[in-house]
Amino acid sequence: MSPESTLTPSRTLEGVHGVHLVPHSPFVLEGINQHGDIHQPTCGNSTFGAGQHLRVQRVWEQRPSCLRPVKCSLHGDRHVAETIANVITSLPFIALGLHTPRKNLNCKLYANSLIGVGVASSLYHASRGRLRKYLRWADYTMIATTTVFLSRALRNENPKLLMAASALILPVQPLMVSAVHTGMMEVAFAKRAVQDPDLRMAHNVHKMSSLLGGALFVADDVFPETPFLHAAWHLAAAVGVGTCNKLLE
Repeated sequence: MSPESTLTPSRTLEGVHGVHLVPHSPFVLEGINQHGDIHQPTCGNSTFGAGQHLRVQRVWEQRPSCLRPVKCSLHGDRHVAETIANVITSLPFIALGLHTPRKNLNCKLYANSLIGVGVASSLYHASRGRLRKYLRWADYTMIATTTVFLSRALRNENPKLLMAASALILPVQPLMVSAVHTGMMEVAFAKRAVQDPDLRMAHNVHKMSSLLGGALFVADDVFPETPFLHAAWHLAAAVGVGTCNKLLE
């Protein structure tokens, strides 16, 4: 081996299959496949960008559960009869929204959101395939929106911070928002029923329908194979909502 071949890297590696040294760039290697095509490995800014993307993805996957979207249950509607029952029992919410008092802006928003609940529920139960998951989320979100508007219609002096937090959390945790504002509505209903004897009958019906609706909601999740439980929950919830309209008259 001559001294010149030892000192010249390009001649030293010449003939080695799969290696090609680029002049003036002794540290950049390009692979050559058996067809003679040159492939330069990714490096520099692109490698940094890929690593940055992976770090952001890991942080997003480790976010707390309160920032994760609701895990929608997609069971139900296993046969045509159950789908028809669920769609039909969603329609009373549209009727309730049309007959809700609209004496101010908050009442109008609540009435229109009730119509939205009926529409979203009907579309969800009639849907199939991948779209069903998104319509289920829309159904939950519409219900939460209705509870916020009802709470505002009953108590216009609700803390602004609470309303702002509800609007922020609603897309990712609609069930939490529904629970908070439903609780506020129940307290307001009970106080009004104590002060107004004419509301006591409506309040008693509301309590019974709420307890029945809660039991059916849990049973629908615990016994998913039982047909028509969800339709029964629709009816109990509609009765409860109808009694709430007495508060807005």
